[in-house]
Amino acid sequence: MSRVGKKPVVVPSGVTAAVEGQTVKMKGPKGQLQFVVHDDVEVKFENGAVKVAPRFETKRARSLYGTARAQVANLVEGVTKGFEKKLEITGVGYRAALQGKSLQLALGYSHDVVYAIPEGIAITVPKPTEIVIAGNDAQRVGQVAAEIRGYRPPEPYKGKGVKYANEFIFRKEGKKK
Repeated sequence: MSRVGKKPVVVPSGVTAAVEGQTVKMKGPKGQLQFVVHDDVEVKFENGAVKVAPRFETKRARSLYGTARAQVANLVEGVTKGFEKKLEITGVGYRAALQGKSLQLALGYSHDVVYAIPEGIAITVPKPTEIVIAGNDAQRVGQVAAEIRGYRPPEPYKGKGVKYANEFIFRKEGKKK
């Protein structure tokens, strides 16, 4: 049994939760989110908490209900605090700038990469070499960060490229004569 899945997700004050069939809806100060739970997982809202349990005693149901509980917990955190990812740009001439509803990246190509900012995501550029991505949906924030990082992932020799702020780049030694 999942240790994560056994714990109920407590809904704090200021957040309204509703369970309609397999859909869990949360509404709070940072907006509203919803998540459709898999059919093998049973979800209930009682005593100010969302409880998740496997509907059947199959391997699939047992493996899914811990994930479902974590997703519901992310809904609560998203509508109360929100999520944030920081990216760092390393390299001579590499920089980022906001232009209207798009992010312009100079990453050593012959042209600038223009990334259209999706709805529900806020991107700020405090320094030309730093990007902060914020939003209330953990999956979308991570996906946007991964897409931006994918334009120029960090390379192991000089460490040039776009990396997560807490990412460690394993460095390699260059060729020797």
